[in-house]
Amino acid sequence: MTYDLAVVGAGIVGLAHALAAARKGLSVVVIDRDAQANGASIRNFGLVVVTGQEEGRARSHAERSRDIWIELAGEAGIDVLQRGKVVVAQRPEAMALLETFRAGPSGAQCRLLTPAETAGMIKGIDPAAIVGGMFSPHELRVESRVAIPKLAAFLEQRYGVAFRHGHAVTAVAPPHVETSGGDISAAKVVVCPGDDLGALFPERIAQRQVTRCKLQMLRLASPGHRLPSALVSDLSLLRYGGYSALPEAAPLRARLSEERGAELANGVHLIVTQSADGSLVVGDSHHYGHTPDPFGLQDVDALMLREFEVLFGRAPAVTERWIGTYASAPDHAYFADTPMPDVRLVMVTSGTGASTGFAIGEETVADLFGL
Repeated sequence: MTYDLAVVGAGIVGLAHALAAARKGLSVVVIDRDAQANGASIRNFGLVVVTGQEEGRARSHAERSRDIWIELAGEAGIDVLQRGKVVVAQRPEAMALLETFRAGPSGAQCRLLTPAETAGMIKGIDPAAIVGGMFSPHELRVESRVAIPKLAAFLEQRYGVAFRHGHAVTAVAPPHVETSGGDISAAKVVVCPGDDLGALFPERIAQRQVTRCKLQMLRLASPGHRLPSALVSDLSLLRYGGYSALPEAAPLRARLSEERGAELANGVHLIVTQSADGSLVVGDSHHYGHTPDPFGLQDVDALMLREFEVLFGRAPAVTERWIGTYASAPDHAYFADTPMPDVRLVMVTSGTGASTGFAIGEETVADLFGL
């Protein structure tokens, strides 16, 4: 059999391309060297971020991808565990930045909050530790380690997408795709390598100055109550271009440089999401290198927990710790390259695959097939 499309990589970006093609009636095979998704696609918060994405394509990609997640929630039985996002402002400089953001076009549907309103939305926060906040209605949160397998099963059952797990792709030259399990025939190919920088088209990847980002994350025991929305705080405002590009980010950066130098040096910011069992996913940190070491540092975990405890007091017990890696590049959130006419190389280089991947998949498939 000759497939219309072969997708190399069964992470969220690869599955997004498979979905886009299958919805167009194309026959699709997904090939992955691992037995199941095991990389960045399942080692994250499961938070689909819209508010705070950089204006332009990143924001529009996130909006479209969020809409597709909502469609999949019904079609594939993927649970949406939380909706919306509360940005907690701990410092006046952070609140000033949120006020400016809210006044702009991206903040039109967001709502500024008083300290009491913020604490009322996120139970357990000490109102005395904050100066206000902002609520965004756009975000949603899924459990990645559950959602990704469900999405793959849905693609197989609903659309007949074929999966070839445990097969490493060694060469691509449509209609031939060489794998460790034998050749596969496909008219066109999309390579979605995640953070694999050396297997396929390494020279193309190197031209984009792609490296890897290593992060540390924690799971905390249930605090005994539900958080209706995800939470981020001051340090996060410096990591999302939709906030950090505003002039009002400079005073916040200056103050955090004085008060949270270790956190900035380790790329630490606070995101808190909640799972169905009540446990909290908390993180994260950022360290960069072509081959980051695989070791988690207790001092980095302590920095993340301190940020949590400033808002919530004593943290619940840590029940899990893990390391994640994703592809990272300094000047772009993603790229789609054309190594040969019937092949596309697609990498999300900003850790936003869950937030933007579905829209990128639609664009890539439309371009590749002239749809």
